[in-house]
Amino acid sequence: MKNISFVVFLIYIVFCIQPVSANDYQPNFSVAGFFDLKDSGREVYNFNVGWRFYRGDIKGAEAVGFDDSAWDVVSTPHAVRLMPAEASGNRNYQGPAWYRKHFTVDEAFKGKLINIYFEAAMGKSTVFLNGRKIMEHLGGYLPFSLELTEYGVKPGDQCLIAVLVDNSDDKNYPPGKRQDMLDFAYHGGIYRDVWMIVTSQVYITDPNKADKTAGGGVFVQYGDIDRKKAELTVSTDVANRSGVIQQIVVENKITDKEGKVLKVVRNNISLSAGESKQVKQKMMLTNPVLWHPDAPCLYNLETKILSKNGASFDGGITRIGIRKVEFKGEDGLWLNDEPADKLIGGNRHQDFAYVGNAVPNSQHWKDAKKLRDAGCRIVRVAHYPQDPSFMNACDELGIFVIVATPGWQYFNKAPEFAELVYDDIRNMIRRDRNHVSVLMWEPILNETPFPLEFSLKAQQITHEEYPGSACVGDHHSLGVADHYEVVYGWPEDVGHFKQCIFTREFGENVDDWYAHNTNNRASRSWGENALLVQSLQLAKTYNEMCPESRQFIGAALWHPFDHQRGYHPDPYWGGIMDAFRQPKYAYYMFKSQVPADLKHPLMETGPMVFIAHEISPFSSPDVTVFTNCDEVRLIVYGKDTLTQKVPGEKSGMPNPPVTFKDVYSFNEMRVYPYVEKQWQKVSFVAEGLIDGKVVCSTTKMPSRRSTKLRLKVDNTGQQLIADGSDFIPVICEVTDDDGNVRRLAKERILFSVEGEGEIIGDDIIGANPRDVEFGSAPVLIRSTLTPGKIKVYARVLFEGEHAPTPASVEFESITPKHKLVYTERPQVIQSDASIGLYKRRLGEDEKQRLLDEVELQQTEFGEKKTESQK
Repeated sequence: MKNISFVVFLIYIVFCIQPVSANDYQPNFSVAGFFDLKDSGREVYNFNVGWRFYRGDIKGAEAVGFDDSAWDVVSTPHAVRLMPAEASGNRNYQGPAWYRKHFTVDEAFKGKLINIYFEAAMGKSTVFLNGRKIMEHLGGYLPFSLELTEYGVKPGDQCLIAVLVDNSDDKNYPPGKRQDMLDFAYHGGIYRDVWMIVTSQVYITDPNKADKTAGGGVFVQYGDIDRKKAELTVSTDVANRSGVIQQIVVENKITDKEGKVLKVVRNNISLSAGESKQVKQKMMLTNPVLWHPDAPCLYNLETKILSKNGASFDGGITRIGIRKVEFKGEDGLWLNDEPADKLIGGNRHQDFAYVGNAVPNSQHWKDAKKLRDAGCRIVRVAHYPQDPSFMNACDELGIFVIVATPGWQYFNKAPEFAELVYDDIRNMIRRDRNHVSVLMWEPILNETPFPLEFSLKAQQITHEEYPGSACVGDHHSLGVADHYEVVYGWPEDVGHFKQCIFTREFGENVDDWYAHNTNNRASRSWGENALLVQSLQLAKTYNEMCPESRQFIGAALWHPFDHQRGYHPDPYWGGIMDAFRQPKYAYYMFKSQVPADLKHPLMETGPMVFIAHEISPFSSPDVTVFTNCDEVRLIVYGKDTLTQKVPGEKSGMPNPPVTFKDVYSFNEMRVYPYVEKQWQKVSFVAEGLIDGKVVCSTTKMPSRRSTKLRLKVDNTGQQLIADGSDFIPVICEVTDDDGNVRRLAKERILFSVEGEGEIIGDDIIGANPRDVEFGSAPVLIRSTLTPGKIKVYARVLFEGEHAPTPASVEFESITPKHKLVYTERPQVIQSDASIGLYKRRLGEDEKQRLLDEVELQQTEFGEKKTESQK
């Protein structure tokens, strides 16, 4: 393991992680910056369930007496319209949509403050409470909230919150770009979580509402850090709405993950009625375990606001990591007083197949997990702040993040537009400033010409909100090269700037920016050859991102997931995973760059070897292998043994692809099954060797005929949450008798579900039935509000005696952590697994006997020659 000592790693193992499998982990998620703290006085409720929804605009829909009984009942995160998995070219809905939620305020909330907290809604949001317009929020990527108590709501009241969202093009607020000229899409709706947060009238403020520079809420800043000590300053902003003077205690406590208390500080303060104060407390932690991408140790900062008799008014947990980052120009990036390895990773848009941006917390976390498993050590969020759950995941998975303000190739010269960008900068920093994963802020607009004063003002605001932090931007943008701490550039820019250099988007190789034909983009449906070409092209550009110079600190791939776009009819197919997060060959190329000896608490690590070849009639003569071992031994058909060392260089990617030339010929291979009747001999075995010893191996066999379906749950070990919005992909594969995936299969898969789940989408968007592509067909299964068993069935759409046999898989959903607040339940669309089910006449033994007989007849006929042919 590079750049972290063995002793420190052992300390990390002992003190900072729980003994949990990387694929058996149920993560927690923060709400408005805090994780739950028991008996803190703060109560958090899930407010996602039971919204009445209408796509379009209706006059008077904000009114209490408006009849919405014919509207659908939905849960947020919600997409205004489901779309096909390939829905680029401005095909998504743009326009107004209404959400209305009826609820009764709990009598137990007497004397409390009640906040409804929206993590984000796309575009322009107008919020009404009981028919009264309360607020308008501009922008689709940052939180906003309303406090019910402020508007006279009392316990026992029946309330209506109505929200009019509109994702129409609007040049007046960022990003501002028309979607039909945009490289991503403004997928509409209340697409992130909505929470009800209940506190006492003495409470920790919301930093976005408090609007204090470098203040509000809880803000953790760091002084001197080394392996012996860490200096921290914790600023806690407390407000008093009780109407009387309050004598309070501000307590901050650092604990490890097991709850062991490491440090406690307390301050007594007096708060007048209506007053708020920011309390700064210094803390010294001895022998801290420092956060590192390969060992992401986290601590809990437990904040409580206590009365003079010890009762808790408010509180929460801020998850923190301690690390020291230095950008040293020509000497590169230093982490924890050691030169850091290059940071190679990717950009990330947040959309997913069918649902657009309406992605649950679990899937955000799994996205980060898949990126980390692929070896990504940095993510540039593109081109807007991401869901808080994704930031939580990056903290604990060890992924550095570059946080960008919303913007793409557009600047409005009206002063109001720049002011809204400045607001976004302040609010994204206030939201994300405590995440240890944040490496740099990108406060300027992506690929956008703007005036010098804008660039300098954006940097100034960043430093005001987070003193000592680093800004990054394109070196050719005005003001960046002369003032910003890090510049975006390319390896060939080394020596031309004084700062560290990072490539924000690598991998593209288009013929031109109209057609977008390129060999770095490949739809998974295009099959083996296209996926191989893509993986090798990306390996070439990956290699270019690893120069020897330390001034060049890393690069982010554009873009690890396939995603939808506004201005082009094709989705972006350059992902190493598709829009369902199914891996392509390039995923394994990336994964092969992870050191074989890396130990990580939540990553899939260790020696690996992958054969990028399907042994099909159309496969390449060359066999390409991706591995993180020293050399590869390829055993062909059980007899020919070939060995090649991984072609490593002093600089360049750690583990380039290994290609065995002219190994395969279908015409030669068919001798084994056709002439010798030994089809079992046809296989490739790849063994990975380190120091001459075999440490891993994999076997690839050709798929024969399509005989079975197989289902697998793509949940990385996490359980489905029964909250009406969580979902997981279930993947159906077409296989032969021995379980080899039939990559050339052409089937349509019909899914059905029993129990506490439902299928997202239908035949209109190509979701169910779903076409098989490269051997598999995914389906998205969403939870109901009731925890319990879910059974998913899959069969081919048109069955027959020799069609692949059906499959099923069963799993369970679990109770959500936060209580659900709703009066109306969404309708669950159940499907009958027995509809149209084919009744097979033949047993397996009888069917095999008939097939053997047919095979014998065809063999005899094909091998016999007539007298005239002799």
